[in-house]
Amino acid sequence: MFSTIRNAFKIPDLRKRIWFTFIMMAVFRFGAHIPVPFLTKDAMHAFMSGGTDLFSLFDVFTGGAFSNATVMALGVSPYINASIIVQLLAVAIPALERLTKEGLEGRKKINRITRYLGIILAFVQGAGLYVTLHNIGVTNNITAIKQENALTFFIIVLTFTAGTAFIVWLGELITEKGIGNGVSLIIFAGIVSRIPTAAVSIYKQYLEKSIVTIKSASLAIAILVIAIAAIVLVVMFDAAERRIPVQYAKRVVGRKMYGGQSTNIPIKVVSGGVMPIIFASSIMAFPATIVRLTTGNNLPTAGFWFKVLGCLTASYGPSWTDIIYSVLYFLLIIFFTYFYSAIQFNPIEMANNMKKSGGYIPGYRPGKPTSDYISKVSTRLNLSGAIFLGIIAVLPVVVGAIFNINGMQIGGTSLLIMEGVALESVRQIESQMVMRNYKGFLE
Repeated sequence: MFSTIRNAFKIPDLRKRIWFTFIMMAVFRFGAHIPVPFLTKDAMHAFMSGGTDLFSLFDVFTGGAFSNATVMALGVSPYINASIIVQLLAVAIPALERLTKEGLEGRKKINRITRYLGIILAFVQGAGLYVTLHNIGVTNNITAIKQENALTFFIIVLTFTAGTAFIVWLGELITEKGIGNGVSLIIFAGIVSRIPTAAVSIYKQYLEKSIVTIKSASLAIAILVIAIAAIVLVVMFDAAERRIPVQYAKRVVGRKMYGGQSTNIPIKVVSGGVMPIIFASSIMAFPATIVRLTTGNNLPTAGFWFKVLGCLTASYGPSWTDIIYSVLYFLLIIFFTYFYSAIQFNPIEMANNMKKSGGYIPGYRPGKPTSDYISKVSTRLNLSGAIFLGIIAVLPVVVGAIFNINGMQIGGTSLLIMEGVALESVRQIESQMVMRNYKGFLE
């Protein structure tokens, strides 16, 4: 491994790309500590301490920039939301669907639309955050905003929007001149920056004592073993795929013979990646998020809505709600796995393209029998992938309940993102090494 890294830095172009990527991520982390004018960090900390909802997910993705009320508090979440919206609209709007099929120029137009929509969403989310902080100051007597007027509103909201625009620009620079997908690497950097905080939290809870008992040491070791096992499981399932064999018929064109070769269609077990977890967590967090946006931290402490919010959050309400939360979360992940796969994967179109190029699956006739077989295989794989995603997503809740850890810093969503981004970056370095006849990481 060390010789591979040394060989990678011997290549001038690859060395420049790697250093450029590190510098851009360092710029992102520097910007995550620049405070927003007229906002107080203490108010944001008081707001974040009210429970586990969508804002906690924002805070993980931004590496703590959200809870510290910094320029990059919104992170790339508006851009991600815009990407999801454009993907869904491309299925329903024929004009967007045509753009997705127009090659490089079409992708450029789609990226431009996504970028502009992300800026609009950033302004809307920044305005919503301003209203939330205003409600905190009114209901809890906390000085969240030092001066409240129209100018202050626009300065704060435009600062949040500019931070998101700057992060998206950094991501595009990394994609163009660095290694890997820029936006994904920025999210990766934010999540990785939370790992020391999680380690310190576990250390203080179990090991920072005058006398470390066998029980506390055993619990700390058990948490470490579970974390390593989860990482190994995520890597294995992300790389797992079902390969459907495809045979192409021979045909003669002029004096040359084409076709006759065998290939396969790889279908991933986790075809939707982290998207089903993001969708499910957003739905689960939506009610509590709306309550916090409209009332600040004045959440109900008894009654019907207290029980409802307790079932929709992992750390709000009595302990029995963790079971209900885990079950609902698990079922939503299964639903969104099939939903997202239905949007992204079209067996009928795949079978038609295979038929036009003279390909067929051995034992199945071209056309509808082929599409039915591909659909059946995809459905079974989706079930396995959905169960795996559900286990990974619910695991932090279960571990937190068993070991009495208040708020797991790194969850299943974070693990999937870190693993996917790391492997993709390694593959890109690998391809650069192979092009120059060097041995790579994945030999």
